[in-house]
Amino acid sequence: MAADEFPHYLEFRHVDKAFDHPVLQDVNFYVDAGKTLAIIGRSGVGKSVSLNLIMGFLKADKGEIIVGYTDITRMTEAELRAIRRKVTMVFQSGALFDSLTVGENILFSLELREDYNEKNKEDVVNGLLKMVDLAHVRDLYPADLSTGYKRAVAIARALAAQPECILYDEPTTMVDPIMSDDLSNLMLRLKKQLGLTGVVVTHDLDLMYKVADSVMFLYKGEAIYFGPVSELDKCQHPHVRQFLAMDKLEVAGQIIEV
Repeated sequence: MAADEFPHYLEFRHVDKAFDHPVLQDVNFYVDAGKTLAIIGRSGVGKSVSLNLIMGFLKADKGEIIVGYTDITRMTEAELRAIRRKVTMVFQSGALFDSLTVGENILFSLELREDYNEKNKEDVVNGLLKMVDLAHVRDLYPADLSTGYKRAVAIARALAAQPECILYDEPTTMVDPIMSDDLSNLMLRLKKQLGLTGVVVTHDLDLMYKVADSVMFLYKGEAIYFGPVSELDKCQHPHVRQFLAMDKLEVAGQIIEV
């Protein structure tokens, strides 16, 4: 495809998706290579559905979805496998195998890699765990880890596929403030060091301000703001104003509580 036809690494063009009710309505956004988009808004507005559409786990009812400069809108499952080698997703649950150690979980994602021998694979596992500062938990099982550690291991496993883009689904939900800060620092480091493109679904505005270049605010399935993170505070849409005001109240309450 011509570069001028699909100039952005990821893009939604007039995307609709409905189940028993409309979930996304005429949604438009894009993400350039090496940049990170945050998708924010209240629960149930279509944030995670957007990630599933990017991965091809769901099909759009209307519109076009561009991933890796390629129109995936009507791709078959076989064709989507090639896309998923470029784009990977870190699920909120971590989706780790409970019966495998941390090291074995990461190794599992390397098993089909014919370009690595056994020593290479062990070296990659150790290198990835070191990259996410978790070398000390290599022989532990997921049940031994906190929620935050599970998410960091899931990120390491995602990196094993050498993706161009990572999708994060609520990476800092249900973790303590220190671990939340650690995870956001990790995401920022991966973006800067590896040049990864990213999309992060989050309620955590601190995370958004730290790692994202642009933000899309979803309300009742519509993108009521899409633009630079630095301009979000200037948006006058009442639901954006209310959302930002509630966040400031929560932060103020935490400071008073401390």
